[in-house]
This record gives sequence, structure tokens and C-alpha cells, in this order.
Amino acid sequence: MTLQEFFQSVPKAAVAFSGGADSAFLLWAAKEYGADVRAYYVRTAFQPAFELADARHLARELQVPVTVIEVDILAVPEAEKNGLKRCYYCKRALFSSLWEAARRDGYPVLLDGTNASDDAGDRPGMQALRELQVRSPLRECGITKDEVRRLSREAGIFTWDKPAYACLATRIPTGRAITRKDLERVEQAEERLSRLGFSDFRVRLEGEDARLQVTGEQMELAVQMRRGIAEALRDLFPSVLLDLEERQPSVQRRRKDNGQ
Repeated sequence: MTLQEFFQSVPKAAVAFSGGADSAFLLWAAKEYGADVRAYYVRTAFQPAFELADARHLARELQVPVTVIEVDILAVPEAEKNGLKRCYYCKRALFSSLWEAARRDGYPVLLDGTNASDDAGDRPGMQALRELQVRSPLRECGITKDEVRRLSREAGIFTWDKPAYACLATRIPTGRAITRKDLERVEQAEERLSRLGFSDFRVRLEGEDARLQVTGEQMELAVQMRRGIAEALRDLFPSVLLDLEERQPSVQRRRKDNGQ
């Protein structure tokens, strides 16, 4: 089945829209193939501000309406406690809210951007999607992550090589309760390091300290800028540690600065 055939059979749908490459391409395809589609973005303490900015930007470009839903994810005890199944409980809460909004607006089908490269056995959140009957057209049509990026580039979608970005909760060690303060510290740290020229990296909590993970391409930059990094994060963490294990890049080629 192709995406065009999918949207011929599903002509009206809501799209869970994160602002990332997968859901961006899915939203483009829905519009391209004539579906009556609306985007829904869930804003929580787990999402950084730039994701919402990217989502709104793309929705404007595609001329697709977008609804922003506010969810207090830290009010979900199983998510706040940050146990092994945190992702399941988080997805369950978020997609339940998405379904409520979509049905209220008259959309009978809810879609997400899971692609054929995603390992269902390695993602606890997949269970929640199955239970809530959320459909994943990219996965159903056999479209892999590499194909999403290639087709997005051909379509002129600016997210075509946007690095994958796991939610801020992944920066907190499993079993450590998640607080708004810790999430804000991590988000601020990553924003500051982005301004210093780093990309496709992570700042993770290590006790009260920060552990910086960068790709091999940027390891030398991190060493050269170690004093600048420490100064930039001094008010957020007592110490900043550099992880010498290279982070695998989430996308091989990044877009050049084009004002995005």
C-alpha cells in the first residue's frame, strides 16, 4: 500500500504532530493526497520550546490548521516516578488527550508518525498506541526513516534532516523522579550549547551534575570549548562532565544554516 492509497481509504484524520521529521512528512503527505487533516500538538514539560516553534512553522507552510493541547504530564504519577514503563504511561496519557480533542473536532481516525524503521519491541510507547487504536501510516506502508528523509527533502520540507530529538524526560536517569526544575535545567543547558555551535547532542543528569554527550564529529570542539561550556552552564550544574563515548549521530547530514 502507498501513502496515496492509504489516504484514499482514510480521507479524514487527525495527526499527532510533534514537529519532527516523521510527523512532518506524514502531515505533508496527508495534505498532498487530499485528506481533510488537522494537526494536534501536545505541549508538556517534556517538550522543549523549539519543537512547538517548528510545528507551527511547518503547519503554516502547509496551510494545515494546528491545535495545541496542554497536558500536565507530571500529574501522571507513573510518568513522574520515571520507572521502566514511563514511556507507556506518558504515551497513554498524551494520546488519550489527543483522541478526546480529535473526536470533539469530528475526526474519526488518529495518526502518528511511527515509521517502518522503528522497532516496536524496543519502544514501550507502542503498546499504548495499539491499545488506543492509533494508526501509523508510515509503518503500515513500509516507509523507513531514510525514505522519510529522502522524500521530505524532495518535497522541500525543512525538517528533512532534523536530528531525532527524544523528549526531555530521557535526560533523567530511570528511577529518579522527574521534577520541573530538572527538566528546565536540561532544556536551558541544551539551548545554551546550541548557541555555542553544538548540534545532535544530549545533556543528561548525573547526580546533580551534567553529562554532555556529543558525536565524534564534535568531540574535538567540546574539548576545545571546555572552559566556555563550563562557564555557560555554571549556574545550572555544579560540574559538567564530558562523556568520551561518542554519541551516534541521529542523521548523517545536517542542513546548512538557512535561517530556520
